[in-house]
Amino acid sequence: MNQKQFPIWWLIILLAIVKFVLPFLLQSPVYELQRDEYLYYQQGQHLALGYLENPPLLSYLATISSWFGGTEYSVRCWPSLIGAATLIITCLVTAELGGKFFAQLLAGLSLLTGSFLRVHALFQPNSLDIFFWTISLYFLIRFLRSQQTNHLIAFAISIALGFWSKYSIAFFGASLLLGLLLTRQREILFQKRTYAALLVTLLIILPNIYWQYAHNWPLIHHMEELRETQLKYISRADFIKNQFLMMLPVVFVWIAGLIWVFKSKELRFLGFTYVFVITLLMLGSGKSYYALGIYPVLFAAGAVAWQQWTNKLKWLRFAFILIILGFTYLILPLALAIYEPAKLAALHEKYGEKHKWEDLKEHPLPQDFADMLGWKELTLKTENFFNSLPDSTKRNTIIYCRNYGQTGSLQFYGKGEDFKKRTIGDNGSFLLWIPAGLNFKHLIFVGHDMPEADDEVFQHFEKSTLIDSVTNIYSRQLGDKIIFFEHADDKAAKLAREGLSEERKKFNR
Repeated sequence: MNQKQFPIWWLIILLAIVKFVLPFLLQSPVYELQRDEYLYYQQGQHLALGYLENPPLLSYLATISSWFGGTEYSVRCWPSLIGAATLIITCLVTAELGGKFFAQLLAGLSLLTGSFLRVHALFQPNSLDIFFWTISLYFLIRFLRSQQTNHLIAFAISIALGFWSKYSIAFFGASLLLGLLLTRQREILFQKRTYAALLVTLLIILPNIYWQYAHNWPLIHHMEELRETQLKYISRADFIKNQFLMMLPVVFVWIAGLIWVFKSKELRFLGFTYVFVITLLMLGSGKSYYALGIYPVLFAAGAVAWQQWTNKLKWLRFAFILIILGFTYLILPLALAIYEPAKLAALHEKYGEKHKWEDLKEHPLPQDFADMLGWKELTLKTENFFNSLPDSTKRNTIIYCRNYGQTGSLQFYGKGEDFKKRTIGDNGSFLLWIPAGLNFKHLIFVGHDMPEADDEVFQHFEKSTLIDSVTNIYSRQLGDKIIFFEHADDKAAKLAREGLSEERKKFNR
């Protein structure tokens, strides 16, 4: 058993500050919020115990952002802050495992590179997911070493808050259970205080479970939709390959950590947990980045391993730091949108980089980057047209958007309260927020394609006019149309209300 070391706080705080400011310093201001971020922000404006797509903890942070003006910065500061907190916990794990200055530096640097650059620049549940996987293992390691019940309770609370952040923590929980069962640490599973800790976890997550039950388990509907639209295209070979690509600058750190924990009787459960996380996610067609939460602890273990293995070859430590910094510099254009779209696309083309999106076609930019473009253009063109209408027409007009990115961005960037209030969508959680007494005579449609012939509501307008569209060639929203439908008959609003009612029934008992 390695002797615990003291955290080197000045180093840890310095690395955490760098972690926090890096996305703001590096990312080009041309880029807007990413598609999903608009959804999570708007969830925060409709507080609930759950949402159709995800648990609510991230959205509660969005509520706080709205208190500070709901700016892009107030939204984006959260993933950076959570990333900095994750780095701090990773360094504390390193010290707990016996890591001194070099090990804490190496572990901290590992959180400053690879996929952790991008994941901690986006307001998405992944940042919280990674944090709670990491902090729960930190408390579990401390409990196994000290046998202090307060650490076990802290572990239980961390798992519960992880559940409130992202449901994929279930993969982690199952993997950890299997990892403990295969090692001598299995004895803690049969202690009374473990059952008490489990009860704490259940009590904390119960409100969200009840919300899921009351809304007819939307998580299942959401997973089925993901499987049909995205997950079925994921290959297991790509999943494994991406585990290396996501952490390219620090592959040698986490692999060393995996070897080191397997050699340790005290920590072998972590090795088995990693194996089961990867296995269960592959079997469940999980995305590659779903596994990111297991790596910070392996960075901590790997850093301690390299500290021991280089004790007589200390010059190697400087080489490791240079390797990480060098590779990080090379991958920056892939990890963060550091240049304007045209320059970034030209750079990717120069190096032969093509990016496959969910449409299975190749594009010049990564999908996440393309998803941060075109929203302001769409909002400006839609709101300008709405404001050009006579007041009598505005009072009888709604703005209907096909997907949650369009709905959320119009509500986020729109300047007029009436414009934002009249913007609705039936995609995802926005379906639940449409006023029950919906009524209209005119409709501004925002979507990529014209409504199809079997979309009956649109057959009850006298006239339709194409107003404008998104023209940013690097945006995933390129070609999104703004269409004005005028003079609906009496059936249009009635059909819309009936259709919405049928859709909502899926999520009510």
